[in-house]
Amino acid sequence: MTKVTVIDSIMGSGKTSWAKQMMLKERNDKRFIYVTPYLNEIENNILIDCPFLVQPNEKKGKGSKLKHFKELLVNGESIITTHALFSMFDNEVMELLENAGYTLILDEVANVLEKMDKVTSSDIKILLEANVIKIENRKVVWLDNMYNGVFSSKYANIKYQSQQGNIYVCRDSIMFWTFPTKVFDLFDETYILTYLFDGQVQRYYYDFFEIKYTYKSIKKMGKGYCLVSNAGDTKEREIYIKFINVYEGLLNENYTEKKPKGNELSSTWLSHADTANIKRLKQNLYTYFRKNCNAKSADIIWTTKKDFKTKLKGKGYTKGFISLNTRATNDYQEAHNLAYVYNRYMNPMEKAFFEDAGVKVNEDLLAVSDLLQWIWRSAIRKHNPEPINIYIPSLRMRTLLYQWLSNKEIKFKK
Repeated sequence: MTKVTVIDSIMGSGKTSWAKQMMLKERNDKRFIYVTPYLNEIENNILIDCPFLVQPNEKKGKGSKLKHFKELLVNGESIITTHALFSMFDNEVMELLENAGYTLILDEVANVLEKMDKVTSSDIKILLEANVIKIENRKVVWLDNMYNGVFSSKYANIKYQSQQGNIYVCRDSIMFWTFPTKVFDLFDETYILTYLFDGQVQRYYYDFFEIKYTYKSIKKMGKGYCLVSNAGDTKEREIYIKFINVYEGLLNENYTEKKPKGNELSSTWLSHADTANIKRLKQNLYTYFRKNCNAKSADIIWTTKKDFKTKLKGKGYTKGFISLNTRATNDYQEAHNLAYVYNRYMNPMEKAFFEDAGVKVNEDLLAVSDLLQWIWRSAIRKHNPEPINIYIPSLRMRTLLYQWLSNKEIKFKK
């Protein structure tokens, strides 16, 4: 079993700097695979300090980055790539990794659980009744090796993934793809650079599959960084209180007919919101950025669920939109005026997937973790943090942020 170390340390504490320092120091004795969310982070940050890392190239792979990645493994190169390519690891990659002596560094958690697109409860019933599959401890086992896609082409993907042992069923109605756990067994060491891991899906995935992990955090020592026992971040949080100006006022209440209770701005709420609610939220964004902050377009970032971006975009702030799950990038660190128009909950079926197996999910910690990662794309992430303004119309999300800043228990009570 691989050794998994979760480096759970507050944003700006030096996780990436430690990783670069470690790779530079041990490059002659170890092989590394460094995985980060974005290409620009590879080119504008990691490769500048660690030029010995090789990035998979589509041209060199004759149209396939994955093919070139495999060639780099054969040659024993240390590699840097994206989360997108990491999620494509197949049996051939796993064979090449076995006993190859690689250390994995995941910059932020990976996508380890995903709903199978367009697969319905009816599909599951058809496959079961036709004896094409069986379900053992929620895991899909493919029985019909002669199947060639007669029923539906989407079943071909189910066949492939279930034969790899990656497909599970939740409550007889949803199929989930899970990242192949064997991958983590093939590395000598695995490091995950993140914060508030206890609230993240990869933590629940590890618990579901009984993958063991230990916690460390980062401490600056002179000009370098070292790993220490997870000692908490009370002092850091107290420092950041004075840099985050959270809007309080009418704009937090006027978009809904009743006094907010905490469920507002969730995916469900947004999907059922009437035109007047959305129009008011759009007006609130304009009012906040223009009248409350007097902000210029280049000094703004904002977000909401992607499906509602078009409905909420407006004059002077549209171009500042960045996605809810943006993390591990310095591209927006000149922004001082922010708006987070969302109330983050785990997808109910994802939550059921874990909790039905006895894995406890902390949705409030998940929510504040995602919120903090998003906030830390702004000017507060600079080496010398700069003050920011933020509009968070969700009562729940605002409360969770205050609890984090005050070192209180992260728990929203209605």
